[in-house]
Amino acid sequence: MNSGTLRGAVCIAAIFAGNASFADVSASEVWESWKSQMELYGEDGLSIGAEETSGDTLTVSDIVLTFSDEMTSVATEIGDITFTEQGDGTVRVTMAESYPLVITGDDGVVVTVDVTQTNMDLVVSGTPEAMNYEISADSYGVAFRDAVDGDVTITGDASLIATGLAGSYVVSEGELTEVESDVSIDQISVLVDFQIPGGNGEYVTGSAQIDGLTSQGQATIPMDADFEDPDTVFNAGFGFSGGYDIEGGTYVFDINAEGDQASGSVSTGPAMLRGEMNAQTIAYDSNTEDLAINMLTSEFPLPVEVSLGQYGVNFRMPVGVTEEPAPFELGFDLVDLAVSDMLWDIFDAAGVLPRDPATLQIAISGTARAMVDLLDPANADSFEGDEVPFEPYTLTLDTLRLSAAGALITGDGAFTFDNTDTQTFAPMPRPEGSAMIEIIGLNGLLDNLVTMGLVPEDQIMGPRMMMGMFARATGDDQMEVELEVLPSGQVNVNGNRVR
Repeated sequence: MNSGTLRGAVCIAAIFAGNASFADVSASEVWESWKSQMELYGEDGLSIGAEETSGDTLTVSDIVLTFSDEMTSVATEIGDITFTEQGDGTVRVTMAESYPLVITGDDGVVVTVDVTQTNMDLVVSGTPEAMNYEISADSYGVAFRDAVDGDVTITGDASLIATGLAGSYVVSEGELTEVESDVSIDQISVLVDFQIPGGNGEYVTGSAQIDGLTSQGQATIPMDADFEDPDTVFNAGFGFSGGYDIEGGTYVFDINAEGDQASGSVSTGPAMLRGEMNAQTIAYDSNTEDLAINMLTSEFPLPVEVSLGQYGVNFRMPVGVTEEPAPFELGFDLVDLAVSDMLWDIFDAAGVLPRDPATLQIAISGTARAMVDLLDPANADSFEGDEVPFEPYTLTLDTLRLSAAGALITGDGAFTFDNTDTQTFAPMPRPEGSAMIEIIGLNGLLDNLVTMGLVPEDQIMGPRMMMGMFARATGDDQMEVELEVLPSGQVNVNGNRVR
């Protein structure tokens, strides 16, 4: 993560935030809080024309925010902002309904977008040390104006508009600035419509609609941290967590470029995303339900129709050194994957294989201790070679489910690790525990693959012999494999010692 991007993100999060208290704040105190957050842009990041007070209103004119990194520079001409004391201990903040944002790349391309906010209402309450911002707006949007590359100007339609915006932001200042947010948006609409310059009619079009978005977040920001060296800010206390939920979304696209054409649509039901990162932990969790994809492309002769009942990915891992082991987890869900019969017919025209939806689910969890600070660049070598920068304590196979083409594999298990014994299973700590794998319909699947001619019959003998050696039959085309590791280091498979 480069320093400019991190510094800019921190500023945006910190400017629009505060604490639900009901003591008084003044216009000047609110503006001073904003200025302290804007200082994260650097000494030259904030430019103002004048500050003038008339009665209960403080007006700050000609505000310009800038920041840059190795790749881009960004300038935002916000214009005038007024801070009006309302007589009840709160301050109403008023800004222009639109202002430009100019992004200049290191290649000289200048992109200008317009930020718009309709009927925005922003009221600040609380105390100077803990300000609460209540915000609402009929709409908030960003729209592309143009891109200039030398003597070529590119125009087109590209916009993102959020309607029915409401929320609160809380910022509490101390040794660390703490930011909390809670936002809801009725609908987000996205539009893209570009004619490619010099492309002989080539174009890129698309639209999206996202319904019922809610978002929550928390962040801690060390105000005296060196954001020019972002690798150190986590040790100084920087961290964040949060995410969003949506009720559903639809996406449509049509692209004609470089001789290829693709068009289609994507729709989803409820979806969520969560993330967390601090000096001790990195975590991510996402899940989408009722995903449907329909696409037609000149590169493929048939329509692509795919649906999913559920798709999700999650992980959690410790990244900082602690005295006690910390939890970790890793999961993947691909539930009820179905494709159209036309796609099935490409490799199974005779309909030999069952065409039931396929599922792959795996989830593991446990506890481990990071042996080095993985966010410290000085420890980058810990990821190289055979040395593992973690000390495991427990490992659980929570879920294993694979079903496809008439076969089903399920399993679970749990192990503990003795980190004082790294000789029995050198170099790893000695495990103790058991796991059970159950398999249904695998022989039938192998027979079908032979019938289809995908696998020669003589090549099936090897897998069948392996199953006979390590699996025990429990029914018609049903078998199981039990793995057990004893405290002595003995390893049993289905009760038979193999180590």
